[in-house]
Amino acid sequence: MTAVLRTDGLTKAYGPVRALDALTVDVPPGRIGLVGANGAGKTTLFRLVLGLIHPTAGRVEVLGRPVAADPVGVRSELGYMPEHDCLPLDQTAADAVATLGELSGLPARAARQRASDVLNLVGLDEARFRPIAGFSTGMRQRAKLAQAIVADPKLVLLDEPTAGLDPSGRDSMLDLVRRLGDFGISVVMATHILEDVQRVCDHVVMID
Repeated sequence: MTAVLRTDGLTKAYGPVRALDALTVDVPPGRIGLVGANGAGKTTLFRLVLGLIHPTAGRVEVLGRPVAADPVGVRSELGYMPEHDCLPLDQTAADAVATLGELSGLPARAARQRASDVLNLVGLDEARFRPIAGFSTGMRQRAKLAQAIVADPKLVLLDEPTAGLDPSGRDSMLDLVRRLGDFGISVVMATHILEDVQRVCDHVVMID
């Protein structure tokens, strides 16, 4: 089975601090839990996978493509849901997600239709024309997930997708993560909550 993500001796140092130290792993397709305590290097790994930062040593491949050789091409195959708020609060969910779809290469009309489809999938159909500033934490998390999948990526990176959610919102988010796998989209979900991984993931990568 071809790995969707492969690292070989991947190291990232910030001065004397090693955020990642010689990480070597082959990640198979499916729903993968990336587990580690806060500060273990999960977000650093995502940034390396996205080509947003460069490794101190080692290499990383996504879907068989070296990130260092073609970071823009690799990003075209990826969706990313960051932990922090990333969507413009003064825009509606429909406009924000459609704009990000266009930035990913979709024609304008296709991006707007695709935005409507994914917002319906994540349960924001009735709220899609409301400004994101008025959204609850759970609604903002679902909108972030919608923008991560609007361009139909092969692999989605989710950074703490259940952070700040109440039990009901957490259940809804985990159900959405499970459904992504059912649609054939591979998912790497970074979390420090083992129970979330147990509920939805096929495999786990643990970073100490």
